[in-house]
Amino acid sequence: MAALLPWAGVQPHDLHFVLITGANSGVGLGIGQRLIDDFLASRPLSSHLILLPTTRSARKSSETILALREHLHTAAATSKRLQARAGPNHDPQDAIARVHVLSVQVDLCNIHSIYAAADQLVYGTVSDPTGVIPDVKIPRLDAALFNAGIGGWSGLNWLGLFWQIIRRGIPQATTFPTFKLATYPAVMLDTKKLLGPAETKKEPTQLAEVFTANLFGHYLLAHELMPLLSRENPKEEPGRIVFTSSIDAGTEHLSFTHFQAQRTTPPYESSKRITDIMSLTASLPSVQPLTEPFFKLPSSSKLPAVRPKIYVTHPGVVCTPLFPLNFVLFFFYRLTMYLSRMLGSPWHVVESYLGACATAWVGLEDQAVLDEQKAHLVKWGSAVAPLGGEARPKKTEVEGWGWQGDIEDAAALENDADTGMLRKLRGRKWDAVALTKEAREQFELDGRACWTELERLRGEWEGALGRKPGDHLPSKEDKI
Repeated sequence: MAALLPWAGVQPHDLHFVLITGANSGVGLGIGQRLIDDFLASRPLSSHLILLPTTRSARKSSETILALREHLHTAAATSKRLQARAGPNHDPQDAIARVHVLSVQVDLCNIHSIYAAADQLVYGTVSDPTGVIPDVKIPRLDAALFNAGIGGWSGLNWLGLFWQIIRRGIPQATTFPTFKLATYPAVMLDTKKLLGPAETKKEPTQLAEVFTANLFGHYLLAHELMPLLSRENPKEEPGRIVFTSSIDAGTEHLSFTHFQAQRTTPPYESSKRITDIMSLTASLPSVQPLTEPFFKLPSSSKLPAVRPKIYVTHPGVVCTPLFPLNFVLFFFYRLTMYLSRMLGSPWHVVESYLGACATAWVGLEDQAVLDEQKAHLVKWGSAVAPLGGEARPKKTEVEGWGWQGDIEDAAALENDADTGMLRKLRGRKWDAVALTKEAREQFELDGRACWTELERLRGEWEGALGRKPGDHLPSKEDKI
């Protein structure tokens, strides 16, 4: 089988394995495309990129693989950065031969599907539904980019929209909208359907759809993938778990009384606020003891020598079908997004490919660079200049955390070393306040609370389903 591998004989340090959820369209597809472009432009010419986009069906997986391969062929033939590095004898086929795309199917609102996908990746083999690369054993994951998600909105409060534009201006209103209408009560998943044939004395806590699709499904998947994301050799670089958040997720969006936003808080924004808190606090000394069960290998009671690092990113403001608008309204929505950018908003990247910038950067950048910038303590967003051009990763202010967990006064913000669109004060929310010691302490306490609840839910569902590593591995007859 080894002879069939396109990367057979390549040194392990020259291989880069990246999983992307929700990769068949929008920002997810853009992440795959950007990874290809940035990989070809920056990594050694001897290195290979193995992309593992996930979708919910074999048909979508095939379509995604073909779309990424088409992008690869175009990039290999037209990339100026690649041509400059390869020299006058550049052959596009050499670059094409160094990027490989396989796929796994997973429904993040179906726990059995999550376990099956994880078991296939960890204990089984992964194939290419288009037939190019069959039955590949994945030795590790260098990055798991968790992008998939749903919105959970039912429409707009049009009066609220116009009022916010009048009061705050177009850029602020379209970056931090208060006029989106969430679905209340939240759509809940059918517990009996999720349990399937499993018998349990006590039913686990019912799961909300948006909470599960955006956060909890990824949380379960990350834990199950620990054998691929962890390292036993302390000299090896850690794997990366990259959660996707939103520019618009504040304190008011999270209620610990209704942790899954079942009743009073908007489900999408709530799931993203939890994402911010649990990601940014994961490495704090007061929170780490609560994270240990999550990082333990499913088949072991011990912690690995090198845990994966958790990062959080967001795409900025992107025009995607995630929000329910008809064709005419979507056209004007898109037009308004470009206007917001021209009026000075760094967050209105508009296009999915540009929105993929921050996640692709965290997924591919050298570990030394990320460590030097303490990237695991920053919420990275995709940002762009008023007239467009190339997107850049930009630090994002998080309520209760600031930009990096540090308390900074007005003078420090004015003396920001970054320039242009990357300055901290560019794109700041209209009602943002300076981080205080009390708010920072509360954020850390909220981190402990979020990790405690997520681990409680994971434990409940694992216990109810009698989860054992590998027990969802598909047979040859019913491979995913």
